[in-house]
Amino acid sequence: MQKNDGMNYAPKGKPSPVVAAGEFAFAAIALDHGHIYGMANGLTEAGATLKWVYDRDRGKAEAFAKAFPGVRIAASEDDIMGDPEIRLVAAAAVPSERCGLGLRVMDAGKDYFTDKAPFTTLGQLASARRKAAETGRKYMVYYSERIHVESAVYAGQLIQEGAIGRVLQVIGLGPHRLNAPSRPDWFFRKEKYGGILCDIGSHQIEQFLYYAGCSDAQVLHSKVANYANPDYPELEDFGDATLAGDNRATQYFRVDWLTPDGLSTWGDGRTTILGTEGYIELRKYVDIARDRTGDHVYLVNRAGEFHEEVQGKVGFPFFGDLILDCMHRTERAMTQAHAFKAAELCLLAQEKAIRL
Repeated sequence: MQKNDGMNYAPKGKPSPVVAAGEFAFAAIALDHGHIYGMANGLTEAGATLKWVYDRDRGKAEAFAKAFPGVRIAASEDDIMGDPEIRLVAAAAVPSERCGLGLRVMDAGKDYFTDKAPFTTLGQLASARRKAAETGRKYMVYYSERIHVESAVYAGQLIQEGAIGRVLQVIGLGPHRLNAPSRPDWFFRKEKYGGILCDIGSHQIEQFLYYAGCSDAQVLHSKVANYANPDYPELEDFGDATLAGDNRATQYFRVDWLTPDGLSTWGDGRTTILGTEGYIELRKYVDIARDRTGDHVYLVNRAGEFHEEVQGKVGFPFFGDLILDCMHRTERAMTQAHAFKAAELCLLAQEKAIRL
């Protein structure tokens, strides 16, 4: 697992198959972001069979095939779209190209699982909503900072058990290391990546909706800046926003590309969740100057003060649930409405942002 570079961070968990070998086949297309490795890890650990991979750059496809022995390299996207055994297509295309690929996948009668951010414009979101309604196919999103982080999964379980009462506020901090020389050209082009609130801000907004149980929210204020990277004028290296949910819960989040070299991991991601009867703090990837492991959960409620290290103990149920959802047309992993609403709000936050 690569902990120094968030672009290639691909968590691995314990195999927990929900289907028999060969029962659920999927393919990987568009390997522009390293998150595709984490997406494929999660699905194969849940029992899915990775049958095909395709990328316009054959070298990327060959490297992927080495990491997942047995996968076949397709000659074209059509090889995958025309294969009736493929139920799901996982993809991590350039962000501005994710929607177009998703529409083609759904038209081919398959479900779609894309890296975040799923869209870079509200027009793309509208077209995906129409296509999902028209075809009945899924347009699911890899909001990895919740679904592929064990402390974040565990926090959701604690909230559902009533450990902190009703959630009132979520504060999210999502710093990332830039590693500019390792980034592709599209990463620095606003039209391609959509802006920092659209991109890594999407993780934060999705977590707020999930933990606070909101079905909708308003973006009250947002702002972006380029503070430290004048050589990349289209890059936003800082962004923050404040939201109010339809159930009166609130959120503040900050995201940035300013992680210092001295940190042992790619970002000191933290989440604080305030409830009527207590609060939870997550130190997702490191507990700085104390413990380089991640997945530290701090809980304070009426019963006392608690600290749990949950790495390797909770697992990643989203992937098995997604497989079963695709098979049975259910919505256990994530509802379509939730996936689209989180995307909509990050686009609105980006659109409304004041540039400092």
